[in-house]
Amino acid sequence: MKKRNRDIENDEENAFALSTGDLMAGLLFIFILLLMGAMLQVQEKAEQDEEIVKRYDQIKTQLYIDLQEEFKEDLTVWRATIDSTLCVRFQEPSMLFDEGDDNLKQNFKGILDDFFPRYIAVLMRPQYKDNIEEIRIEGHTNSNGGYFSNMELSQNRTRAVLQYCLNMMPEDDMAWAKALITANGLSSSHLIMKDGQEDKKLSRRVEFRVRTNAEKQLEEIAAKRSIE
Repeated sequence: MKKRNRDIENDEENAFALSTGDLMAGLLFIFILLLMGAMLQVQEKAEQDEEIVKRYDQIKTQLYIDLQEEFKEDLTVWRATIDSTLCVRFQEPSMLFDEGDDNLKQNFKGILDDFFPRYIAVLMRPQYKDNIEEIRIEGHTNSNGGYFSNMELSQNRTRAVLQYCLNMMPEDDMAWAKALITANGLSSSHLIMKDGQEDKKLSRRVEFRVRTNAEKQLEEIAAKRSIE
């Protein structure tokens, strides 16, 4: 009788142990499923971020190609360059402004008459128009003179360029242009250096820069990742 009672007790203990083991195995299985789901979400988000970067990189690259194609016959004449950052640089100061003056030289007005309408026409193509965050007109000086006086001079120059360019815009496109085009006087804060020395001639320049939504998207991705 005692043996039978012990057998019953052992069976009850084994049943309890089995049910506890099943419960632990079930919890472990649920944990693994949750972990796999979280990993899939992370992977999916990373792939989405990568796709955004790839898409906007393709837009930026194609815009650079199209700008080069549009102005390839003119850059040498204008003494201008276009680089892969979408910067159009007018780098012959004698053609732009008299030293210390913010009035556009007649030669520069002629260049802008040719350049700006074609430039805007490229940027307003359907594949680019909605992907542009900002069109910056930047004025730069060399290190001669005071920083703040050069800041005022460079700002006045870019304002003069902006006003001249906007006067060429068709009325239908004016709202789009005003929302995107900015004038930025940067004084001598971005000098052109050669062999460790300032190139005072090239530092005096006017640049047109395009910022696409790629930069904004990358900034938002970086901000989200820093929070996470």
